[in-house]
Amino acid sequence: MESTRVDRWLWAVRLTKTRPDAAAACRGGHVRVNGKPAKPATAVVAGDEVRARVNDTTRILEVTRVIQKRVGAADAATCFIDRTPAPPPESAVPVARRERGAGRPTKRERRVLDRFRSGEN
Repeated sequence: MESTRVDRWLWAVRLTKTRPDAAAACRGGHVRVNGKPAKPATAVVAGDEVRARVNDTTRILEVTRVIQKRVGAADAATCFIDRTPAPPPESAVPVARRERGAGRPTKRERRVLDRFRSGEN
């Protein structure tokens, strides 16, 4: 077993919940193999780089082992090397937020917000 379909591999290593989800991601242009857009039947071999957009994040994976059957999470983690960069850190500056449904700010609240945003007391 030297190669397998990319949709089957994505499902087997638990990147997608179902194989049809993996095939839909390929058809939608969310999966690339070695920098090229991948169809569901694109062959994947050890050493390939797979980029897949899953849950609004792009995962960059290097294939280390090709599997066709879905295995446990611990075994699946040994089939790839995750090269996804760390997400950017959250901003340390506090942001003025209102509770959802609180409506528009009153004139007094707006002035307080403007003072806060401009850096004044």
